[in-house]
Order: sequence, then C-alpha cells, then structure tokens
Amino acid sequence: MTVEIREIPLVEPDAGPYGITPGPDGALWLTLAHAGGIARLSPDGEVRTYPLDPAGGRPLIITAGPDGALWFTRSGDDRIGRITVDGEQRTIALPGGTGPGGIAAGPDGALWYAGMTSDTIGRVETDGTHSAFPLPVSGGFASMITAGADQALWFTLNQANAIGRIDLDGRVTLYPLPTAKAGPVGITLGVDGVIWFVEIAAGQLGRIDPDGEIVEFPLPDRAARPHAIVADPDGGAWFTEWGANRIGHLDPTGRIEGHALLTPNAEPHGITRTPTGIWAALEIGAVAHLTPPTTWAHPPLTRDDHEVIAATRRVVSRLQCN
Repeated sequence: MTVEIREIPLVEPDAGPYGITPGPDGALWLTLAHAGGIARLSPDGEVRTYPLDPAGGRPLIITAGPDGALWFTRSGDDRIGRITVDGEQRTIALPGGTGPGGIAAGPDGALWYAGMTSDTIGRVETDGTHSAFPLPVSGGFASMITAGADQALWFTLNQANAIGRIDLDGRVTLYPLPTAKAGPVGITLGVDGVIWFVEIAAGQLGRIDPDGEIVEFPLPDRAARPHAIVADPDGGAWFTEWGANRIGHLDPTGRIEGHALLTPNAEPHGITRTPTGIWAALEIGAVAHLTPPTTWAHPPLTRDDHEVIAATRRVVSRLQCN
C-alpha cells in the first residue's frame, strides 16, 4: 500500500503530544503530556493551546464526550478534565492514587476511565457524579479503555496480562492473553464488533471477539513497541510503532505493513481516524497525517464478509505462530 505521509508542526518539541481525538467541531484535539496542556488543530491548520487549569495535571488520553465537550485524564493529579470547544475548563476530582489513564465515552452517556494505579475502572457522569468499580487483580495497571459493541467497556490490564470487560452495572470479566508478559496497552473497537489491542512488550497485535476468543498477530518487527490502535473501516487496524518510528497497518487478511515517519525518533503515541485519513500524535511536538489510497466510501461489509475475514485471520495467526 502506498501511503502519503506529512508531518505538521504543532507545539514546541518538549510539549509532548500524546493523546489525540477528533472533536465535535471538526478539529483535532490533543493532550500535551509534558507541557500540561491541551492543543487544538483546526482543519485549516490553525493551532491553539490551552494550559491546564489548574496546572500540573499531566494529561494523557482525550476523547469526545456526549455533551459536545472534550474529556481527558489528568494522571498527575487524579482528576478528569473537561474542555469545551471554546476552551473553558473544569475538573472532577478522583480519589487520591487513582492514576487515570485511558478514557472513553460509554453507551450510557457517561465517561469511563481506567485507574492505572488503583486497580479500578471508574465512571463519571457529565454532571460530575463519580463511581469506581474494583478489579479482581492487584497491580494490574489498567491502561486503556474503549466502548464495545455489546453495551460494555473493554480495557487492557498491562501488568496482569489480560483484556477486561466491564458491563454497565460494574460486573467484570477478565480474559488472560495467550502470550506471557505481552503488556497490552492500546485498545479500540473494530468495525465488525471485535476489539483490537496492542501488546507493547510482545510486539504483537491482538483481537478478541465478544465471546472472549483471542487471536494474536506477531509483528514483522517484534521490537516495534506498538502503543495505540484505531480501527480501519476496511476491517483491519492502524497502530503506532513507538519503538520503530512507524505507523503500522494490518489489513483484513492479516497482512501487516509499516510506514516510516519522516522525522527520526518522532515517538508516535496516540492515533485516530477521520474522513481525511489517519492522524498520530508525535511526542517531538508534531502530528503525522497519513492518507491511504482509499476514500473509505465503499458499502459496509456484510456479516458473511466479517465471518470470512475472522476465519482468515485465525488461519494466518496459526501459521505465523508455527
């Protein structure tokens, strides 16, 4: 696949762009983990930055909320932040030691987050009401979280080496990974209803279906350190290779390609998708934009298509592991 790549300077190199998401205003919104701020990149290339208020929160992941605002985790001071498209901020305090990491909008109209240092999954309503659900592990390091297609949230347990599922009533199910010490991090909902995730320590991608069946895909470069992942409308996924300075792609047949970034040691982290292509946050202070050679305007895949794709992936995975 031939992919056009460009890099857009965003902020000073030490600001540390990390999480990225499309906003309801058509702009891209990013967290600046080192600088302690939020950045907005408009469709015409204008950049605005907003220092955190209060300062010093080390923002990590950002997502669009159901209320037309952006919500983000402040891992440095145990808060959930909210910023409107006009830049107005407020925060919701969490219990000390929560360590919020990933955040996602749930099917119930609330924001759900992963408590990295508290072994919890939390829920915050847009009015600030908060609740937390304990996980059946100790030191599991819940990292990233995504809404599934099954009225539940799915999350990675980086140190417990598992994928978790929590329903809207707080009931938790854990699915151990086949590969030991795989270190799952990024996670996303696929177009066919399965969950995709990355294994940063094992150098693999994985997918889990709603019944808990897991298939793993070893990367050609097992030292690539995959970090974040987003679904491809064609049935595969795009992901950042933090350790290899690439953006990777897995197609519906299980074929994996890597696309080198223009700047060495750019440190790609968060990744997202818009109708104009794939966008990745680069810790060097920029955003990478990849334009694949498709418009993603084709009809959606049928159920039979997805069943064939899933069967093909299982066969490819077994061949790669043998």
